[in-house]
Amino acid sequence: MGPKISMFNSLCNLILVILVIIVSPTTEATFSSSISKQQVKSNNITHIQFYFHDYVQGPNPTVARIAQAKTSDTSASTFGALVMIDDPLTEGPENNSRIVGHAQGMYGFADQQQYALLMTMNFLFSEGAYNGSTLSVMGRNPVMEQVRELAIVGGSGVFRFATGYAQLKTITMMDTNGATIVEYNVYVSH
Repeated sequence: MGPKISMFNSLCNLILVILVIIVSPTTEATFSSSISKQQVKSNNITHIQFYFHDYVQGPNPTVARIAQAKTSDTSASTFGALVMIDDPLTEGPENNSRIVGHAQGMYGFADQQQYALLMTMNFLFSEGAYNGSTLSVMGRNPVMEQVRELAIVGGSGVFRFATGYAQLKTITMMDTNGATIVEYNVYVSH
């Protein structure tokens, strides 16, 4: 009787495997599906202008150095230092201008020869039609150049599927409040 039971168990296992293959959906179908371009609302181009206030010194700094290389403080470009930010974004360049959001993220001093930052941050908007929406920004910022450009690599809320760019222009470096103020002109497709 042993060989008949073993053969019966093997047959049952084979039938079970075949049923699992036939009945189970494919992993690809449950993991993802295609979305047509018609299903995605896009092709809105929006221009947003605001001012980024990076308070390095003063009574309420918005920058915290979180890491650095052994040589960062002696490097001509502060190479290897990394800072976390929660900087206010305002309507105008004045320190008391209305806050419309915050830049939250980090930047690192990524060039050994000049002051050039690797910036990765989110713009979190808190006013108007963009309240609660974000734009994700990343790129190289050679801060001594008159105009720089960063990439918009994504977004949320109103800015889902966002792409675009931000042009930066420094208004002042280290004002009497300890802030560097930068004008941002953002062009975003969403």
